[in-house]
Amino acid sequence: MQTLQEAQLCFPLLLNSSCKKLVLPQPVRTISFLLLSSMSLLTVTLNLLVIISISHFRQLHTPTNLLLLSLAVSDFLIGFRMSFQTVLLDSCWLLGDHICAVFIILDYIITSASIGNMVLISIDRYVAICDPMHYPIKFTQRRVKVHVCWCWAASALIQIVLLRDNLIDPGSSHSCSGECALVQDQVSGLVDLLLSFIGPVSIIIVLHVRVFLVVVAQARAMRSQITAVALVKVRVKKSEIKAARTLGVVIVVFLICLCPYFCASLTGQGQSVNVISDTFLICLFYLNSCLNPMIIAFFYPWFRKSMKLIVTLQILKSGSSDSKLVKSELRH
Repeated sequence: MQTLQEAQLCFPLLLNSSCKKLVLPQPVRTISFLLLSSMSLLTVTLNLLVIISISHFRQLHTPTNLLLLSLAVSDFLIGFRMSFQTVLLDSCWLLGDHICAVFIILDYIITSASIGNMVLISIDRYVAICDPMHYPIKFTQRRVKVHVCWCWAASALIQIVLLRDNLIDPGSSHSCSGECALVQDQVSGLVDLLLSFIGPVSIIIVLHVRVFLVVVAQARAMRSQITAVALVKVRVKKSEIKAARTLGVVIVVFLICLCPYFCASLTGQGQSVNVISDTFLICLFYLNSCLNPMIIAFFYPWFRKSMKLIVTLQILKSGSSDSKLVKSELRH
């Protein structure tokens, strides 16, 4: 039979080199497992519905929706990432150093791409509201697809360069067997923080403040019976303003969920051994990927309609991709 010491090791046969398990009280462990499992399943399911909806129905193939599709793909992958968090409740990694290195890099790539998608969405709304005359030219479906590809490629390239030591010598910094830790020097950490948080968040805030000012200016002009042309050059469509409000909610939720995690890293508290606070920050970080499709479902009737067609398997019928889900003037 195992001794108490062996039972608290990730690898009981490696007494001298194995990491110790993180022993949580059973109620805490059970609640954490159920919470993470539920969030993972809900995130994967809801984002999969968004992916199928925008991919299948031709009427939803708009520039803005293509950006939402890319965001849903990154959130879908983050949902799968959350399932691994349930395996790591006892802080034991059982899949080896090489898979650990790949796992960490993929995690950073997906997260970076998700943040990049938020920046693209902010730029999309900025141009649609502040320069509506040139929006159809600047944001064609072809150009948006190129921008999305560049976003994912840049995320992959930047993270591979910054985390290359994890691939070159996997497990070199691990103090014991069963540990899966990030290898990153201080300079790379600061560059990653700048490119993955400070820079994107600054761009997002500046663009949305500008959008807000333009929308307020138009609203005042309409209330005072002054033509909107006098204040914002060209009147913005109501559909564009509605889309800006909806995606503005997405951005606000994104900032609320991600800022605490990155602020903890910025202040040097990311290495804290406080399990409860770290778990809360991680759950809040992942919650964003679960909330995004819920916001889309709440504000966009087309998603609720498409979800009904998907769940009832009506999308398997011939010609279902040409179903009319929204009026032509509300396609954004």
